[in-house]
Amino acid sequence: MSQPSSSVKSGVAALNNVILASTCMERLVNASSHLPKIGALYGRAGLGKSSAATYLMNRYNAVRIECKSVWNRKTVLTEILKRFLITPAKTMPDMLDQVCTQLQLSGRPLIIDEMDHLVKKNAVEIIRDIYDGSQAPVLLIGEENFPTELMKWERVHSRVLDWSPVQPLDMEDTLLLADHYCRKVKVYDDLLAHIHAKSGGSARRICVNLELVEEMTLRMGRDEIDLDTWGNQPLYTGSAPAGGGRK
Repeated sequence: MSQPSSSVKSGVAALNNVILASTCMERLVNASSHLPKIGALYGRAGLGKSSAATYLMNRYNAVRIECKSVWNRKTVLTEILKRFLITPAKTMPDMLDQVCTQLQLSGRPLIIDEMDHLVKKNAVEIIRDIYDGSQAPVLLIGEENFPTELMKWERVHSRVLDWSPVQPLDMEDTLLLADHYCRKVKVYDDLLAHIHAKSGGSARRICVNLELVEEMTLRMGRDEIDLDTWGNQPLYTGSAPAGGGRK
């Protein structure tokens, strides 16, 4: 069960997917010189990939960018240079040289989150250019179909040393999240199991439900709650409520 605490909510819980991401990064960082140093962390939305990326950024002093739908190759280079506080050169070839030089000199890994946007923009080759020019460890993060989509770019796909599929959260993960987020109330295991089942293994939904349970428990004037006390109160499942038609 979760325990009450007055601590500030901060950091990232050591979920199985965070450990998976860390293991992947360790393999890239410690890979022999003759091996490629590109890794892929992938899976459906809501399983905590971006939270794992935040953890890796802090632990390994990695350079992290989170791609947007409007980005192109130049934007990727510009955003990486921003992380180094470097003014971008006027041409893309010179910008690429700047990025590669900074990664080489710093020895920092590169994390590229939301890679699916670059796939859709056919901008994946810039990743190979960066890797080949810097030899820095590069972790690519994408959705569940990312490995299949990346096959269109064989020269990038063939350089992936480690494929790490994230998994739906299990009950152990739910307990960790409860300890991490429910600081003011004690949530008993039967209610946590109910939350896990209703959330479908999604880290995002579990966190939303834990916040909801804590808020409602405090409104009841209680500092602990179990499934019987919670009763039939609704939990967040990600599904929109059915709309009512005119009568």
